[in-house]
Amino acid sequence: MKLLLIALACLAFTVSSVAQSTDEPASRDDVILYLRTMHSHDMFKRVMEVQSQSMQQLFRDQILQDKGSVPPDFNQHLQKMIDGLLKNMPIDEITQAMIPTYQKHFRKNDIEAMNAFYSSPVGQKVIEELPVVMQEGMQAAMPILTNYLSDWKNHAQQQMKQMEKTAPNSEPQSPQQ
Repeated sequence: MKLLLIALACLAFTVSSVAQSTDEPASRDDVILYLRTMHSHDMFKRVMEVQSQSMQQLFRDQILQDKGSVPPDFNQHLQKMIDGLLKNMPIDEITQAMIPTYQKHFRKNDIEAMNAFYSSPVGQKVIEELPVVMQEGMQAAMPILTNYLSDWKNHAQQQMKQMEKTAPNSEPQSPQQ
């Protein structure tokens, strides 16, 4: 009889804890643990550093397109500006601001499963490699995106010209008093 009571007690405890964790909202501490597991502070810094190279190239290309040339010391000045941007980035404040969003979209068991994955060797490799994968992927995609946006811009300009041609001539109206 004792054995049956102990088995029922264990079963009741197991069922209640499983039922509780399946729909329980993620707590602030759950999300903080997840962000620590992800090394989110370091990852954010690495992603920003990696993306800064793309940003520099984008700024340089835009200035070349607009003005035809860049000053001789442009790269050094831009690098200094971006270094200051990255150094002073309020990463901790950004992370704290994001916690409620994680709580909104993920339940406690979701966070636990993500922690289990990102704690694993494969998960740690994903964390380590993702910034570089993103950078290399963006470099590969940049020519395609540049061409696409250029074509889209030309198409939009043509449509605007067409609209101007077909729009009835009208004088701008003055505001009524």
